[in-house]
Amino acid sequence: MTARLLNRAARLGPAARLMSSLHARLYRLTGGHFLPRWAGGLPVLSLTTTGRRSGRPRSTAIIYLADGDNLVVMPSNAGSDATPAWWLNLQANPEAEVQLGGERRRVRARRAAPEEAERLWPEMRNAYAGFEAYQRFTERDQPIVLLEPLG
Repeated sequence: MTARLLNRAARLGPAARLMSSLHARLYRLTGGHFLPRWAGGLPVLSLTTTGRRSGRPRSTAIIYLADGDNLVVMPSNAGSDATPAWWLNLQANPEAEVQLGGERRRVRARRAAPEEAERLWPEMRNAYAGFEAYQRFTERDQPIVLLEPLG
């Protein structure tokens, strides 16, 4: 498949957002028992941000890696040219909530510093090869984001 075709597929827009929101809602309602892992065994968390325009809670399911107490995520949006709403929301208000299994915790998001990103990128790529392909699909910035525990 060409990058153009894959980018088109990544733009399923409302349907993709609905599926992610539904996944996150079911994940939360079942205490993390509904699809706790993505294809290939990758762990999934439910991230709840505050909508930057609506002010309402917005939840989505995201692949993550643990780095000590921090959780590492990447706003790849499957290589789409559109920045995922959850990352735009976190830029407007970096405080959020994550659910890992039955545990909920408050976090603060921040973009990884260059040296952190350099250290974490190989781990992200090794966990999910799709991240590397996604970077080829778009020129949009896809930073590594750390979710640091609050309190």
